[in-house]
Amino acid sequence: MKIVIHIGAQCLELYDRGGLLQSYVISSALKGTGQKKGSFCTPLGRHIIRAKIGAGQPENAVFVGRRPTGEIYTPELGAAFPGRDWILTRILWLSGCEPGKNRLGEFDTMRRYIYIHGSPAGVPMGTPGSIGCIRMRNRDVIDLYERIPLGTAVEIVE
Repeated sequence: MKIVIHIGAQCLELYDRGGLLQSYVISSALKGTGQKKGSFCTPLGRHIIRAKIGAGQPENAVFVGRRPTGEIYTPELGAAFPGRDWILTRILWLSGCEPGKNRLGEFDTMRRYIYIHGSPAGVPMGTPGSIGCIRMRNRDVIDLYERIPLGTAVEIVE
């Protein structure tokens, strides 16, 4: 299995040895691509899925600090906390594989807490909008989560 995320096309593609299995629309960082801590950009390069978080949680489960809060996202909850960056349903935590580019020091994807995660239904997909992570529709992130093993290769390209 391998994941390729195309920033320009705002899509995530899932491959196996037989070729393309599925393509999903995503939303990457509003500030574009970049590796540095504090940039709020989506990091490029080779990564792996270091952790899978959220198995068994319901769709729209709210996560803070990678832990479920017990809340289920609703538009009313969203309106009560308008500035919150919602991380919902499942988390696929990325770790960089390229020292000096996306691993270690000021350029460490994992220490930047860059995830592939679910988002509220009203969040636009197909256009950049996140603060670094890869946002997906909740049903799509559940589908992806169930298909891939821990350690799956992820390549993020322009």
